[in-house]
Amino acid sequence: MLKRLVRRALARLRFGARVRDEEGAATAEYAVATMAAVGFAGLLIVILRGDEVRGILTDLVRSALTVG
Repeated sequence: MLKRLVRRALARLRFGARVRDEEGAATAEYAVATMAAVGFAGLLIVILRGDEVRGILTDLVRSALTVG
Protein backbone atom coordinates (compact mmCIF):
# COMPACT_ATOMS: atom_id res chain seq x y z
CA MET A 1 0.00 0.00 0.00
CA LEU A 2 2.76 2.45 0.94
CA LYS A 3 4.75 1.56 -2.18
CA ARG A 4 1.73 2.31 -4.35
CA LEU A 5 1.26 5.72 -2.71
CA VAL A 6 4.95 6.55 -3.16
CA ARG A 7 4.79 5.52 -6.83
CA ARG A 8 1.73 7.70 -7.40
CA ALA A 9 3.36 10.67 -5.68
CA LEU A 10 6.50 10.29 -7.78
CA ALA A 11 4.44 10.01 -10.95
CA ARG A 12 2.62 13.24 -10.06
CA LEU A 13 5.93 15.00 -9.42
CA ARG A 14 7.34 13.84 -12.76
CA PHE A 15 4.20 14.97 -14.60
CA GLY A 16 4.35 18.36 -12.88
CA ALA A 17 7.99 18.78 -13.91
CA ARG A 18 7.12 18.01 -17.55
CA VAL A 19 4.29 20.53 -17.55
CA ARG A 20 6.47 23.23 -16.02
CA ASP A 21 9.24 22.61 -18.59
CA GLU A 22 6.85 23.41 -21.46
CA GLU A 23 5.42 26.53 -19.86
CA GLY A 24 5.52 29.41 -22.35
CA ALA A 25 6.25 27.18 -25.34
CA ALA A 26 3.14 28.30 -27.22
CA THR A 27 4.00 31.95 -26.65
CA ALA A 28 7.49 31.39 -28.06
CA GLU A 29 6.02 29.65 -31.12
CA TYR A 30 3.69 32.58 -31.73
CA ALA A 31 6.60 34.99 -31.41
CA VAL A 32 8.66 33.08 -33.97
CA ALA A 33 5.73 32.88 -36.40
CA THR A 34 5.04 36.60 -35.96
CA MET A 35 8.66 37.50 -36.64
CA ALA A 36 8.65 35.34 -39.78
CA ALA A 37 5.49 37.07 -40.99
CA VAL A 38 7.00 40.51 -40.35
CA GLY A 39 10.12 39.55 -42.26
CA PHE A 40 8.07 38.27 -45.18
CA ALA A 41 5.97 41.46 -45.21
CA GLY A 42 9.13 43.57 -45.25
CA LEU A 43 10.48 41.59 -48.18
CA LEU A 44 7.21 42.06 -50.08
CA ILE A 45 7.32 45.81 -49.45
CA VAL A 46 10.85 46.03 -50.85
CA ILE A 47 9.88 44.02 -53.92
CA LEU A 48 6.64 45.89 -54.58
CA ARG A 49 8.30 49.32 -54.36
CA GLY A 50 10.24 48.61 -57.57
CA ASP A 51 9.04 50.48 -60.67
CA GLU A 52 8.96 47.36 -62.83
CA VAL A 53 6.78 45.42 -60.41
CA ARG A 54 4.52 48.41 -59.87
CA GLY A 55 4.02 48.68 -63.65
CA ILE A 56 3.22 44.98 -63.97
CA LEU A 57 0.67 45.18 -61.15
CA THR A 58 -0.91 48.34 -62.57
CA ASP A 59 -1.28 46.70 -65.98
CA LEU A 60 -2.77 43.61 -64.37
CA VAL A 61 -5.36 45.63 -62.46
CA ARG A 62 -6.25 47.70 -65.53
CA SER A 63 -6.74 44.60 -67.66
CA ALA A 64 -8.87 43.00 -64.94
CA LEU A 65 -11.09 46.06 -64.67
CA THR A 66 -11.43 46.61 -68.41
CA VAL A 67 -14.62 45.17 -69.86
CA GLY A 68 -13.76 43.73 -73.27
